[in-house]
Amino acid sequence: MSDVYKRLAERLDELPHGYPSTDSGVELKILRKIYSPEDAEVAIKLRSIPESAATIGERLGKSEEEMRAVLDNMAKKGQIGSLTRAGKQMYMIFPFFPGIYEFQVYRLDKEFTELFEEYLPTLMETVGGHAPAVARTVPINTKIESESQIKPYEDVRNMIEKSRSFRVIECICRKERALEGHACDHTLENCLNFSTEENAYDYFTIGGRVITKEEALQIIEKAGEEGLVHNALYNVKDGHFAVCNCCSCCCFLLRGAKEFRAPHIMVKSNFVAMIDEDTCSECGICAEERCPMDAIVEEDGTYKVLPDVCIGCGVCTVACPAESITLIQKPETEQDQPPDNMKDWVIKRISSRGIELKL
Repeated sequence: MSDVYKRLAERLDELPHGYPSTDSGVELKILRKIYSPEDAEVAIKLRSIPESAATIGERLGKSEEEMRAVLDNMAKKGQIGSLTRAGKQMYMIFPFFPGIYEFQVYRLDKEFTELFEEYLPTLMETVGGHAPAVARTVPINTKIESESQIKPYEDVRNMIEKSRSFRVIECICRKERALEGHACDHTLENCLNFSTEENAYDYFTIGGRVITKEEALQIIEKAGEEGLVHNALYNVKDGHFAVCNCCSCCCFLLRGAKEFRAPHIMVKSNFVAMIDEDTCSECGICAEERCPMDAIVEEDGTYKVLPDVCIGCGVCTVACPAESITLIQKPETEQDQPPDNMKDWVIKRISSRGIELKL
């Protein structure tokens, strides 16, 4: 029998996100940290579409009760995906990043973070190297010009308002960087999950907290005030289930775009910041304290936005004391139209990677 971790790595690489191999084998060391050989064997046999414990047990020759106990234990350890669908708990193999890695937020140690940092450049080449992008920057829309047409997928509040269940977990990016000696002062617990299902997180919280809609909206509001970038998972028109509130010093989506030059780790919003030079007080807060992408520069005593660098997040607009910055909608020819839903995203992603879809 071939090495179970190598087979699991190959299975993860069959998913649209990818899990590339390395000469050093660091990707296998990471899997050994997460999975026992027995758990890895089960994960390999799961499908990428949600199934019930009864269906999986029938395929693997186990009773529903026995299979559920195994799957629940694996889900609690963040080794597989589990979700509520029509009131029924379902299970599936999940991509490594974003996915299994984030599930390790309450199991992190220094060895794990060192392995991940070693793997990150190679991982970003695959995960962030193929269209469509994984995440989508969603603008803070309090300072969007009045003539703009804000689509539902460009509005975090809309995503939350139409959901019924909410969970908040700690940001694994900030925890990981703190273990590496690069801690920042931003709020740790503000990664949001949400679902249109009732009581979606009553079965599993993965260490997080079930919260109310009002609490979720408060977290979004505070994140904007802190200068954090809203990045929605996934880059789709419908079917969002998570929003990361990202800082450029720690968060892998922004680090992927800036540090690793991964063009498809996240896609810019369809807006760009604009500074009114007539009202600008030239305080420099936008450039020195707020812009996560270094897209605002000082030239001859005035501040200007570099439109090709700006991601249209809007965090600069919130802190401008002169209220001189607004978000302007890009011309339609320059706007990015995301896939309709996750099914559409998967089809386009596997085509981009040149791989065969294996459920």
